[in-house]
Amino acid sequence: MRIIPSSIHGVLDFVVSIFVIASPWLLGFHDNSAQTWVPVTLGIATIFYSLFTRYELGAVRVIDMRTHLTLDFLSAVVLLTSPWLFGFDQRVYIPHVVIGITELLVTLLSKTKSRAFNPAA
Repeated sequence: MRIIPSSIHGVLDFVVSIFVIASPWLLGFHDNSAQTWVPVTLGIATIFYSLFTRYELGAVRVIDMRTHLTLDFLSAVVLLTSPWLFGFDQRVYIPHVVIGITELLVTLLSKTKSRAFNPAA
């Protein structure tokens, strides 16, 4: 059941992305390794493709909502599995897993069409 409208999803994209970028410093696991650069890179990427999404908060609006949600899903999976993919699971993994699962849930619960661009949605 998809219950999150694209307008709310758009707000979450930007707010959560800023938190994800800042999380290594806010949660005390920053250094010059993958445990820091993975969330920073994914957060920046999400802001970038969100600006190009065809929804209420998009600036250029060339990416449809289904493609955006696919990118969100892939980003969440990478974040969720990054402690094991990049070998820092012995140092920190809880923030990556919790944020990754949260992003997966938001993605799976978000509507695939924007009312602003699909009035019948």
